Amino acid sequence: MNPSNPEERIARLERIIEISRSLNSTLSLRPLLHQIVNAARELTNTEASSIMLVDRKTGELHFEAATGLRSHEIRSVVVPMEGSVAGWVVQNDQPVVVPNAHSDPRFYRQIEEAISFKTRSLIAVPMAVRGKVIGVLEAVNKWGEQPFTEEDVETLVILADQAAVAIENAVLFQQSDLVAEMVHEMRTPLTSIAGYAEMVRREDIPPEQREAFARTIQQEALRLSQMADNFLELARLESGRAFLAQEPVQLDAVIEEALTVLKPQAEKKQISLQVATPGYLPTIIGDPPRIKRTLINLLDNAIKYGRPGDRVTVTARVGQHEVTIGVVDTGPGIPPEAQEKLFEKFYRLPAMEEEAQGTGLGLAISRQIVEAHGGKIWVQSELGRGATFYFTLPLPAE
Repeated sequence: MNPSNPEERIARLERIIEISRSLNSTLSLRPLLHQIVNAARELTNTEASSIMLVDRKTGELHFEAATGLRSHEIRSVVVPMEGSVAGWVVQNDQPVVVPNAHSDPRFYRQIEEAISFKTRSLIAVPMAVRGKVIGVLEAVNKWGEQPFTEEDVETLVILADQAAVAIENAVLFQQSDLVAEMVHEMRTPLTSIAGYAEMVRREDIPPEQREAFARTIQQEALRLSQMADNFLELARLESGRAFLAQEPVQLDAVIEEALTVLKPQAEKKQISLQVATPGYLPTIIGDPPRIKRTLINLLDNAIKYGRPGDRVTVTARVGQHEVTIGVVDTGPGIPPEAQEKLFEKFYRLPAMEEEAQGTGLGLAISRQIVEAHGGKIWVQSELGRGATFYFTLPLPAE
């Protein structure tokens, strides 16, 4: 782009305004981050773009979003404040252009080695809200080996300013929304605990009833504890503060461990657990405990809503770029109008609320975990014909 052409500059600024409107109307953090990196790549005409956010507790920089087929491999990777271009930008609150990355002592080479991506040049600009830097927006490798221009820097600075405000708004909205819903959901078990505690104190209550009331108090207290744990996990995932491990994941082992955890529960309800996977499942890169948690959530739901004699089967299919895991049950099925709401926070099937007491957060957490790995999750079901929950996990690039 010719930097002296005022019409092209105006067109670029108008495009930034258009993108900013879209960013400020997006209150879900993960889609927002992907909008930002895609906009940065488009506006600077570069091969790739990424966002690093500063962890509010540790002060560390973590990759949170990036463009490209292998973007999931660098998500949540820690970037040091000392010895990195991004760290320098945070500490100095200034944009920087690096014409030759490998000759700059601030360039952090470990990321490049981890994902086999060659960085030749880059722009890095701070994202700040109310004078505080919350992250760094980068654009990497100008197409056609062209040098970065002043217009590129100006564009990325304007976009970063808009992006910082949008990210902060999304985080605050999700936290306040989640807190309000959490307080509302806690009222039911708290009311039960208070009511039964009052009943236990009455002198005219028979011993067997007193024992039953005590068990109810214990169950509701445990439910509150589980709800609090799930609430904290979901808050971390939605706000971008839950940094996923990047470790080899043996899917066979994860499936076996999840089935072992749920086996007693299934046997108690006379539901059989089965596995129908290929003889060999590839090793992927991700967070093993969280992937296992996703599978446990899906199996737990299938058993919880199942009937004696039902079957729950774990399946797996290996594709060219991803592995698809399925949890198939022969239970009562899910109404079409409910399927759209299943992954919402605190949603439970109305017909089963009394029978299947839970926190209503399991599927929402599972969706956050799967999407943070670069996959997707969905359900297929017909009333009276069971349900199947699928989720995908990307295969590492060769």
